[in-house]
Amino acid sequence: MLALSGAKFAATSAARGRHTLFNWPLLAVIALALSGCMPATTQVAGADPADPAARVAPVGYRSTIAPYSSLRPATPAPWRDRNDAVTPQPKQDR
Repeated sequence: MLALSGAKFAATSAARGRHTLFNWPLLAVIALALSGCMPATTQVAGADPADPAARVAPVGYRSTIAPYSSLRPATPAPWRDRNDAVTPQPKQDR
C-alpha cells in the first residue's frame, strides 16, 4: 500500500512538472503504522496480570449441550405416510 501511494505521488508530481520533498499523506500513514509499535504507557485493565495476589473473577461452567436429549433409537414412519404429509394439496377448480 505504501509503495502504491509513493508511485501515485511520483506520477502526479512528474505530471505537474515539480517535485516536493514531503508527501504529507504518506508521512501520516507511516506515523500511524509506527504508532502501533509503541508500548502502552497506561494501565488499561487495572491490576497487573503478573501479580499472584491480584483478584480475579470466579470461573463458572455452563454446558453448551445441556438441553440436548437423545432421540435415538426411533422407529421410522412408513415412507408413503411421510410423503403424503408433505405433498402440496391439489387446488380446487373455480
